[in-house]
Amino acid sequence: MFGINGGEFIVLLVVALVVLGPERLPHYAEQLAGLVKSARRFAKGAQAQMREELGPEFDDIDWQKLDPRQYDPRRIVREALTEAWTDEDDAPAKKKTNGSSNGATKPGIDLGKKSSEPAKEPSPVPYDDDAT
Repeated sequence: MFGINGGEFIVLLVVALVVLGPERLPHYAEQLAGLVKSARRFAKGAQAQMREELGPEFDDIDWQKLDPRQYDPRRIVREALTEAWTDEDDAPAKKKTNGSSNGATKPGIDLGKKSSEPAKEPSPVPYDDDAT
């Protein structure tokens, strides 16, 4: 939970025993137990209140999807780019093939065009002096 293994926990208990002393240690242990119990009651009360306010939709929530530890920005970007690429491939108006059997070309590029004309340079991007 806190990244403490068994050996470190025992060392912490020994230090607490030395610092607090045997007279005050039971009192502080009792306070800690009460704090843990009140925290559990608070969490259960919050859960019951959420269940009451959300109604039956509360049981339908997939809590795994809301876990922030699962979000990897690289994976999200990769999936978004893959999805955008497949959406463009599926569009019949944009998909062009080069006549090969697999049809694996980028959308919008026609490699099957055979012409004696030299390839045209792309037109320059418009520049607006007033915008800068």
